[in-house]
Amino acid sequence: MQVVSAASTTAPTRVSVPELVGLSRAAASLRLGRGRILSRRSGDYQSPFRGRGMEFDESRLYQPGDDVRNIDWRVTARTGKAHTKLFREERERPVFVWLDLRRPMHFATRGRYKSALAAQLGALVAWSALHNGDRVGGVIFSEQEHHELKPQRGKAAVLRLLNRIVHNPSWTASPSSAADTHSLEHALERLRRVARPGSLIFLISDFRFMDTQAEIPLTRLCQHNEVAMLFVHDRLEQELPPPGRYRLGDGARDFLVDSSDNRLSKQYRQRFQARLQRLQQLSTANRMLLIPCRTEAEPLSLLRGGLKPGRSIYNRLAAGA
Repeated sequence: MQVVSAASTTAPTRVSVPELVGLSRAAASLRLGRGRILSRRSGDYQSPFRGRGMEFDESRLYQPGDDVRNIDWRVTARTGKAHTKLFREERERPVFVWLDLRRPMHFATRGRYKSALAAQLGALVAWSALHNGDRVGGVIFSEQEHHELKPQRGKAAVLRLLNRIVHNPSWTASPSSAADTHSLEHALERLRRVARPGSLIFLISDFRFMDTQAEIPLTRLCQHNEVAMLFVHDRLEQELPPPGRYRLGDGARDFLVDSSDNRLSKQYRQRFQARLQRLQQLSTANRMLLIPCRTEAEPLSLLRGGLKPGRSIYNRLAAGA
């Protein structure tokens, strides 16, 4: 059963620029980057790239072509063999927000629409990146529009991203019966073209229609970047409500759901679990972080729980977080 209904009347169904701007202060407590914080200035994360930088990394045996200025004379004298110093450069890190605003995201039965939660999560990520001196970019996509934003520095880059989110036409688009089953693949390909190696990428979506074709560009992205999947879903997508008959609608059609059928309820739960398990397998195979995000949860709490300060995504995975 595919659920495409509207949320309850008390649930927020969209976001505004002032609302997303107001998340800036809360985002200051989040840490998104790899490695330890070195200072409160631009480029304050350690880069995984080695070269002549600010911080000594290690010594190794001298190889032909190494810069003689970097010879480690102490280790050379102690071992009797020439050693050279390697350094770890400090560089700004591009942080990408890949945000899904397709039609199935404009749905919830509790809390807020999946699209509204996704927008808030994306805003928190962007503000946190700004506070930590990183560049902010993104891909915002729906059935109506795709926008690719190259990483830039400063508050203007965050505001540009937030405006693209808020003014995407999907918020006011009429219901469509035809689902775009290829949009995830296309959006991931677009992201792969703008995300350079070493980027930190947050994929925020319900990952509906995530098939093997869409997994190809995702796997390629993970080869040279750190990637976190924020799986946004509503409780009704996870399990049917208590036994009874429920009328749902998407603004164009109505659906009558009978949850008193135990067999149907079991199959419904199993299908969601299979979907979640597939995402877990995909994240493990590609060393991604997977954070389930239910619509009634607070976005800041979700990120705080999934992103522990001072530890990189790769380290969290190694620790089994």
